[in-house]
Amino acid sequence: MRYCDADALADWGAACLRAHDVPEEDAARVARSLVQTSLWGIDSHGIARLPHYLNRLAHGSILARPVVTVSRSGVATAQVDGGQGLGIVVSHRANRAAMDIAAECGVGAVGVHNSSHCGAIGLYTRDVAREGMVGIAFTHSDSIAAPFGGHAPFLGTNPISIAFPRADGEPVCLDMATTSIPWNRVMNARREGTPLPAGVAVDDRGADARDAGAARALRPLGGPDYGHKGYALALMIELLCGPLNGNPYGPHISPMYEKLELPRRLGAFFVVIDPARFPGGPTLAATVEQMARELAQQPGQPRMPGDPEREAAARRRVQGIPLEPGLWAEMSAWSERLRVPMPAARRGDQAQAAQ
Repeated sequence: MRYCDADALADWGAACLRAHDVPEEDAARVARSLVQTSLWGIDSHGIARLPHYLNRLAHGSILARPVVTVSRSGVATAQVDGGQGLGIVVSHRANRAAMDIAAECGVGAVGVHNSSHCGAIGLYTRDVAREGMVGIAFTHSDSIAAPFGGHAPFLGTNPISIAFPRADGEPVCLDMATTSIPWNRVMNARREGTPLPAGVAVDDRGADARDAGAARALRPLGGPDYGHKGYALALMIELLCGPLNGNPYGPHISPMYEKLELPRRLGAFFVVIDPARFPGGPTLAATVEQMARELAQQPGQPRMPGDPEREAAARRRVQGIPLEPGLWAEMSAWSERLRVPMPAARRGDQAQAAQ
C-alpha cells in the first residue's frame, strides 16, 4: 500500500486530464472533486475512477471540451445539456444553477441530460449546504442492480444525497446508493483480488457472490429480506434522472466499463431549497448542531451523517490517501502513456509514522 498527499494527487490527476485536452479549470475541478471524495474515505468514487474517465476520453465517448448549455425552463426550473462532457464538470454547473434559482425563487430544480458519470453526489449537496441552503441530488447508471424478487441486473445503484447546513461544522450529509454497496466497490475488488461481503451481490444464477469476478448484479439496499425498499427507491430515482430528463434508463444505458466508444447519456437531478423561506430557516444550522450534540450524548454516542467522512478526511490529510497496488499500477500505466510524472508516495510504515 502506498499513500499520497491530497494536493500531489490532485495535481497529478489534473495533469492527466490536461493531457487529454481538458481545459485547465475543468481538469482542476474534476481532480479536486475525486481527491476530496478519496479524503472522505469513499474510495469507490474517488481518485480510483480517474483511469476510467481517461479511458473514455481516449475513446471519445466523453468529450474534453463539450458545449454545455443551461436553459431556464420555468420560474424555478432549468435543464442542462451536458454535451457528452465529464459528468463532474456538468453536475457542478447544474448544481450552481439550482443554487442561483433557489436564491431567487426559494427553490430550484435542475435536470441534466446527455452527461456521464458524475462521481459522488455528496460533492454537490455539501456545496449547497456550505452556502446555507438545503441540497438534494440524485443520479442513475446502467443496469447493475437486480430488482427485488429477481436476480438479473436492471436498475443502477441510483444514489441519493441530502445535505443540511450545520453551525460551526461541516454539513450534515446523507450520500448513499440504493444498493448495499456501489458497483465500483466490485470493480475495486476485482482489481485487487479481494472478496465481497456476504449478501451484497449475486451471480448469474441468483446465488450469493463473494467472488467479485462472479458478481453479475448487486442486491438492492435491504438485502434478500427487505430489499423491496431499496429497489423501490432506486426505481423512483431512475424515473427522476432518466425518463423525466429525456435520458435512457437501466438496460438502455451504455455500460460504464464496456463499449467505451459509446456515450452514456446519463442524467441527474438537483433540488436546492432556501431555508430563509421557511419559519425554521434563521436557526436551522444552529438547530442541526444542537441535534448533533444531543445525539452524541445518547447511548453509543451516535454520529450525524457525514461525520465519518469528516473524520476520515482529517486522518487522511495527515497520513495521505491510500492507493492499493492495482490502482497504483493503473496510475503508473497512464503516467507513462501521457508522460505525466507520478505523484510522490509514502509506504505504509511512513504514513503511520506521520500520524
